[in-house]
Amino acid sequence: MATDIYIISGFLGAGKTTFIQKLLKEAFAKDKVVLIENDFGEISVDAALLKTGGVEVKELNSGCICCSLSGDFLKAVHEIVERFHPDKIVIEPSGVGKLSDIVKACEDRRINHLVTIAAKITVADVKRCKMYLDNFGEFFENQIENADAVLLSRTEEFPEKVAGARRLIEGLNPKAVIFSGPWSGINADDVLSSIQNPFREIRSNPHDHEHCEHEGCEHDHCEYDHCAEEIFDTVTIQTNRKYQAVELKTCLYKAEHEISGTILRAKGIVKGANGYLTLQYVPGDLKITDSAAAGGVLCFIGKNLNRNELARLFDGKGY
Repeated sequence: MATDIYIISGFLGAGKTTFIQKLLKEAFAKDKVVLIENDFGEISVDAALLKTGGVEVKELNSGCICCSLSGDFLKAVHEIVERFHPDKIVIEPSGVGKLSDIVKACEDRRINHLVTIAAKITVADVKRCKMYLDNFGEFFENQIENADAVLLSRTEEFPEKVAGARRLIEGLNPKAVIFSGPWSGINADDVLSSIQNPFREIRSNPHDHEHCEHEGCEHDHCEYDHCAEEIFDTVTIQTNRKYQAVELKTCLYKAEHEISGTILRAKGIVKGANGYLTLQYVPGDLKITDSAAAGGVLCFIGKNLNRNELARLFDGKGY
Protein backbone atom coordinates (compact mmCIF):
# COMPACT_ATOMS: atom_id res chain seq x y z
CA MET A 1 0.00 0.00 0.00
CA ALA A 2 1.32 3.45 -0.95
CA THR A 3 2.42 5.86 1.78
CA ASP A 4 0.46 9.10 2.10
CA ILE A 5 2.35 12.32 1.40
CA TYR A 6 1.31 15.66 2.90
CA ILE A 7 2.85 18.73 1.25
CA ILE A 8 2.96 21.86 3.43
CA SER A 9 3.74 24.79 1.16
CA GLY A 10 3.97 28.53 1.72
CA PHE A 11 6.04 31.53 0.73
CA LEU A 12 9.03 32.74 2.72
CA GLY A 13 8.33 33.03 6.44
CA ALA A 14 4.62 32.22 6.22
CA GLY A 15 4.69 29.72 9.09
CA LYS A 16 5.09 26.30 7.45
CA THR A 17 7.32 24.90 10.18
CA THR A 18 4.95 26.10 12.91
CA PHE A 19 2.01 24.39 11.22
CA ILE A 20 4.00 21.19 10.72
CA GLN A 21 4.73 21.12 14.45
CA LYS A 22 1.00 21.53 15.04
CA LEU A 23 0.23 18.78 12.53
CA LEU A 24 2.64 16.35 14.16
CA LYS A 25 1.23 17.03 17.62
CA GLU A 26 -2.50 17.14 16.87
CA ALA A 27 -3.05 14.84 13.88
CA PHE A 28 -0.05 12.53 13.54
CA ALA A 29 0.94 11.94 17.16
CA LYS A 30 0.31 8.18 16.90
CA ASP A 31 1.81 7.77 13.42
CA LYS A 32 5.31 6.99 12.27
CA VAL A 33 6.18 10.13 10.31
CA VAL A 34 9.21 11.11 8.24
CA LEU A 35 9.67 14.73 7.24
CA ILE A 36 11.42 15.73 4.02
CA GLU A 37 12.82 19.20 4.56
CA ASN A 38 13.76 21.05 1.36
CA ASP A 39 15.57 24.26 2.24
CA PHE A 40 16.97 26.68 -0.32
CA GLY A 41 20.13 27.25 1.73
CA GLU A 42 23.04 24.92 2.35
CA ILE A 43 21.84 24.01 5.84
CA SER A 44 18.25 23.65 7.01
CA VAL A 45 17.48 25.65 10.14
CA ASP A 46 13.89 24.36 10.15
CA ALA A 47 15.12 20.76 10.14
CA ALA A 48 17.20 21.42 13.25
CA LEU A 49 14.16 22.84 15.02
CA LEU A 50 11.88 19.96 13.99
CA LYS A 51 14.40 17.33 15.07
CA THR A 52 14.07 18.58 18.64
CA GLY A 53 10.54 17.16 18.54
CA GLY A 54 11.83 13.65 17.85
CA VAL A 55 10.62 13.36 14.26
CA GLU A 56 12.81 11.67 11.65
CA VAL A 57 13.98 14.34 9.20
CA LYS A 58 15.52 13.92 5.75
CA GLU A 59 17.21 17.11 4.57
CA LEU A 60 17.48 18.15 0.91
CA ASN A 61 19.33 21.45 0.78
CA SER A 62 20.94 23.91 -1.65
CA GLY A 63 18.17 23.87 -4.22
CA CYS A 64 14.60 22.92 -5.05
CA ILE A 65 13.16 19.41 -5.33
CA CYS A 66 11.82 20.24 -8.79
CA CYS A 67 15.17 21.37 -10.21
CA SER A 68 18.68 20.60 -8.99
CA LEU A 69 17.54 18.16 -6.31
CA SER A 70 15.03 16.12 -8.31
CA GLY A 71 17.25 13.04 -8.41
CA ASP A 72 18.05 13.36 -4.72
CA PHE A 73 14.34 13.60 -3.93
CA LEU A 74 13.44 10.41 -5.79
CA LYS A 75 16.30 8.59 -4.08
CA ALA A 76 15.24 9.96 -0.68
CA VAL A 77 11.66 8.72 -1.11
CA HIS A 78 12.89 5.23 -2.00
CA GLU A 79 15.20 5.15 1.03
CA ILE A 80 12.55 6.48 3.41
CA VAL A 81 9.92 3.93 2.37
CA GLU A 82 12.34 0.99 2.39
CA ARG A 83 14.12 1.91 5.63
CA PHE A 84 11.43 3.44 7.84
CA HIS A 85 8.13 2.11 6.41
CA PRO A 86 6.41 5.31 7.63
CA ASP A 87 2.68 5.77 7.98
CA LYS A 88 3.01 9.26 6.53
CA ILE A 89 5.58 11.47 4.81
CA VAL A 90 5.41 15.23 5.29
CA ILE A 91 7.20 17.48 2.80
CA GLU A 92 8.12 21.05 3.65
CA PRO A 93 9.28 22.58 0.35
CA SER A 94 11.43 25.66 0.12
CA GLY A 95 9.46 28.88 0.56
CA VAL A 96 10.36 29.79 -3.01
CA GLY A 97 9.40 26.38 -4.42
CA LYS A 98 6.39 25.94 -6.70
CA LEU A 99 3.73 23.61 -5.34
CA SER A 100 2.86 22.29 -8.80
CA ASP A 101 6.47 21.22 -9.34
CA ILE A 102 6.57 19.42 -5.99
CA VAL A 103 3.39 17.59 -6.98
CA LYS A 104 4.93 16.55 -10.29
CA ALA A 105 8.00 15.23 -8.48
CA CYS A 106 5.79 13.18 -6.12
CA GLU A 107 3.87 11.77 -9.10
CA ASP A 108 7.02 10.69 -10.95
CA ARG A 109 6.54 7.19 -12.36
CA ARG A 110 9.66 6.02 -10.50
CA ILE A 111 8.02 6.57 -7.11
CA ASN A 112 4.24 6.86 -7.71
CA HIS A 113 3.79 3.21 -6.75
CA LEU A 114 5.37 3.99 -3.36
CA VAL A 115 3.61 7.23 -2.40
CA THR A 116 0.29 9.00 -2.91
CA ILE A 117 -0.41 12.70 -2.35
CA ALA A 118 -3.00 12.92 0.42
CA ALA A 119 -3.13 16.70 0.89
CA LYS A 120 -1.60 19.91 -0.42
CA ILE A 121 -1.78 22.65 2.19
CA THR A 122 -0.45 26.19 1.76
CA VAL A 123 0.21 28.67 4.56
CA ALA A 124 -0.16 32.38 3.64
CA ASP A 125 0.84 35.39 5.76
CA VAL A 126 -2.08 37.87 5.82
CA LYS A 127 0.26 40.84 6.24
CA ARG A 128 2.42 40.09 3.20
CA CYS A 129 0.35 38.01 0.79
CA LYS A 130 -0.63 41.01 -1.39
CA MET A 131 2.98 42.22 -1.51
CA TYR A 132 4.28 38.75 -2.39
CA LEU A 133 1.63 38.33 -5.07
CA ASP A 134 2.53 41.69 -6.62
CA ASN A 135 6.30 41.12 -6.52
CA PHE A 136 6.75 37.35 -6.72
CA GLY A 137 3.47 36.21 -8.23
CA GLU A 138 5.04 33.45 -10.28
CA PHE A 139 5.87 31.58 -7.07
CA PHE A 140 3.27 32.81 -4.57
CA GLU A 141 0.34 32.42 -6.97
CA ASN A 142 1.39 28.87 -7.86
CA GLN A 143 1.42 27.85 -4.19
CA ILE A 144 -2.12 29.14 -3.72
CA GLU A 145 -3.63 27.90 -6.98
CA ASN A 146 -2.52 24.32 -6.44
CA ALA A 147 -3.53 23.93 -2.79
CA ASP A 148 -6.42 21.88 -1.40
CA ALA A 149 -6.51 24.08 1.71
CA VAL A 150 -5.02 27.45 2.63
CA LEU A 151 -4.25 28.51 6.19
CA LEU A 152 -3.95 32.23 6.79
CA SER A 153 -1.26 32.97 9.35
CA ARG A 154 -0.76 35.96 11.66
CA THR A 155 -4.50 36.60 11.72
CA GLU A 156 -4.40 37.49 15.41
CA GLU A 157 -1.61 40.02 14.89
CA PHE A 158 -3.23 41.70 11.89
CA PRO A 159 -7.02 41.16 12.09
CA GLU A 160 -7.60 44.14 9.77
CA LYS A 161 -5.74 42.27 6.99
CA VAL A 162 -7.77 39.05 7.16
CA ALA A 163 -10.75 39.98 4.97
CA GLY A 164 -8.55 41.32 2.17
CA ALA A 165 -6.25 38.32 2.30
CA ARG A 166 -9.19 35.94 2.20
CA ARG A 167 -10.62 37.69 -0.89
CA LEU A 168 -7.23 37.48 -2.57
CA ILE A 169 -6.94 33.74 -1.88
CA GLU A 170 -10.51 33.11 -3.04
CA GLY A 171 -9.76 34.93 -6.27
CA LEU A 172 -6.73 32.75 -6.95
CA ASN A 173 -8.27 29.45 -5.86
CA PRO A 174 -12.06 29.45 -5.33
CA LYS A 175 -12.08 25.70 -4.67
CA ALA A 176 -9.63 25.70 -1.78
CA VAL A 177 -10.81 25.43 1.83
CA ILE A 178 -9.62 28.58 3.60
CA PHE A 179 -8.92 28.79 7.34
CA SER A 180 -8.78 32.38 8.54
CA GLY A 181 -9.34 32.03 12.27
CA PRO A 182 -6.73 32.14 15.04
CA TRP A 183 -4.47 29.09 14.94
CA SER A 184 -5.12 28.44 18.61
CA GLY A 185 -8.70 27.59 17.64
CA ILE A 186 -7.84 25.45 14.61
CA ASN A 187 -7.08 21.77 15.06
CA ALA A 188 -4.87 20.12 12.44
CA ASP A 189 -7.33 17.21 12.22
CA ASP A 190 -10.02 19.68 11.15
CA VAL A 191 -7.80 20.98 8.38
CA LEU A 192 -7.19 17.50 7.02
CA SER A 193 -10.82 16.40 7.30
CA SER A 194 -11.96 19.55 5.47
CA ILE A 195 -10.29 18.43 2.28
CA GLN A 196 -13.24 16.69 0.67
CA ASN A 197 -11.35 14.81 -2.04
CA PRO A 198 -7.66 14.63 -1.15
CA PHE A 199 -6.83 12.62 -4.27
CA ARG A 200 -8.47 14.92 -6.78
CA GLU A 201 -6.43 15.80 -9.83
CA ILE A 202 -4.43 18.98 -9.48
CA ARG A 203 -5.79 21.84 -11.57
CA SER A 204 -3.35 22.77 -14.29
CA ASN A 205 -1.95 26.24 -14.59
CA PRO A 206 -3.26 27.54 -17.94
CA HIS A 207 0.33 28.10 -19.06
CA ASP A 208 1.76 24.77 -17.94
CA HIS A 209 2.05 23.20 -21.36
CA GLU A 210 3.10 26.19 -23.41
CA HIS A 211 6.65 26.47 -24.67
CA CYS A 212 8.79 29.01 -22.86
CA GLU A 213 10.61 31.52 -25.04
CA HIS A 214 11.87 33.69 -22.19
CA GLU A 215 15.61 34.20 -22.52
CA GLY A 216 17.63 31.89 -20.30
CA CYS A 217 14.76 29.55 -19.46
CA GLU A 218 15.36 25.86 -20.08
CA HIS A 219 11.87 24.65 -19.16
CA ASP A 220 9.06 23.73 -21.51
CA HIS A 221 6.47 25.51 -19.40
CA CYS A 222 5.08 29.02 -19.52
CA GLU A 223 6.63 32.27 -20.63
CA TYR A 224 7.82 33.12 -17.14
CA ASP A 225 8.17 29.67 -15.60
CA HIS A 226 11.43 29.57 -13.71
CA CYS A 227 13.00 27.69 -10.84
CA ALA A 228 13.88 29.58 -7.70
CA GLU A 229 17.60 29.33 -8.49
CA GLU A 230 17.04 31.64 -11.46
CA ILE A 231 15.31 34.35 -9.43
CA PHE A 232 16.53 34.24 -5.83
CA ASP A 233 19.92 34.26 -4.11
CA THR A 234 20.80 32.31 -1.00
CA VAL A 235 23.66 32.92 1.42
CA THR A 236 24.57 30.60 4.29
CA ILE A 237 27.00 31.80 6.96
CA GLN A 238 28.67 29.57 9.54
CA THR A 239 29.53 31.48 12.68
CA ASN A 240 30.91 30.71 16.14
CA ARG A 241 30.16 34.19 17.39
CA LYS A 242 28.22 34.46 20.64
CA TYR A 243 25.40 36.99 20.29
CA GLN A 244 23.28 39.07 22.57
CA ALA A 245 19.77 39.52 21.17
CA VAL A 246 20.36 43.25 20.78
CA GLU A 247 23.44 42.54 18.64
CA LEU A 248 21.42 40.36 16.29
CA LYS A 249 18.83 43.11 15.95
CA THR A 250 21.54 45.64 15.15
CA CYS A 251 23.11 43.36 12.53
CA LEU A 252 19.74 42.74 10.87
CA TYR A 253 19.04 46.46 10.79
CA LYS A 254 22.38 47.09 9.07
CA ALA A 255 21.74 44.23 6.65
CA GLU A 256 18.39 45.80 5.75
CA HIS A 257 19.60 49.36 5.29
CA GLU A 258 23.34 49.47 4.72
CA ILE A 259 24.46 46.61 2.48
CA SER A 260 23.71 45.43 -1.05
CA GLY A 261 20.63 43.52 -2.11
CA THR A 262 17.23 42.80 -0.61
CA ILE A 263 16.75 40.24 2.16
CA LEU A 264 13.37 38.51 1.90
CA ARG A 265 13.99 35.89 4.57
CA ALA A 266 16.60 35.21 7.23
CA LYS A 267 16.70 32.44 9.79
CA GLY A 268 19.31 30.88 11.96
CA ILE A 269 20.45 29.32 15.21
CA VAL A 270 23.43 30.95 16.92
CA LYS A 271 25.15 30.92 20.28
CA GLY A 272 23.68 33.20 22.90
CA ALA A 273 24.81 34.30 26.33
CA ASN A 274 23.07 31.36 28.04
CA GLY A 275 22.51 28.75 25.35
CA TYR A 276 21.32 29.23 21.79
CA LEU A 277 19.08 31.71 20.03
CA THR A 278 16.75 31.23 17.07
CA LEU A 279 16.40 34.09 14.60
CA GLN A 280 13.38 34.39 12.29
CA TYR A 281 13.14 37.39 9.96
CA VAL A 282 10.91 38.63 7.16
CA PRO A 283 10.86 42.31 6.09
CA GLY A 284 9.57 44.40 8.95
CA ASP A 285 9.41 41.54 11.43
CA LEU A 286 12.23 40.05 13.49
CA LYS A 287 11.78 37.41 16.19
CA ILE A 288 14.64 36.21 18.41
CA THR A 289 13.85 33.44 20.88
CA ASP A 290 15.67 30.84 22.96
CA SER A 291 16.43 27.68 20.98
CA ALA A 292 16.26 24.06 22.10
CA ALA A 293 18.51 23.16 19.17
CA ALA A 294 22.21 23.94 18.99
CA GLY A 295 23.73 25.65 16.00
CA GLY A 296 25.95 28.29 14.50
CA VAL A 297 24.42 29.11 11.16
CA LEU A 298 22.51 31.93 9.50
CA CYS A 299 20.66 31.55 6.19
CA PHE A 300 19.52 34.41 3.96
CA ILE A 301 17.25 34.36 0.91
CA GLY A 302 16.77 37.42 -1.25
CA LYS A 303 17.76 39.21 -4.42
CA ASN A 304 21.21 40.54 -5.37
CA LEU A 305 22.69 39.47 -2.04
CA ASN A 306 26.40 40.01 -1.40
CA ARG A 307 27.81 37.07 0.53
CA ASN A 308 31.02 38.82 1.57
CA GLU A 309 29.19 41.80 3.03
CA LEU A 310 26.81 39.58 4.98
CA ALA A 311 29.64 37.35 6.22
CA ARG A 312 31.64 40.31 7.46
CA LEU A 313 28.62 41.81 9.18
CA PHE A 314 27.48 38.67 11.01
CA ASP A 315 30.94 37.43 11.86
CA GLY A 316 31.46 40.73 13.60
CA LYS A 317 34.53 41.68 11.58
CA GLY A 318 33.10 44.96 10.31
CA TYR A 319 33.26 46.18 6.72
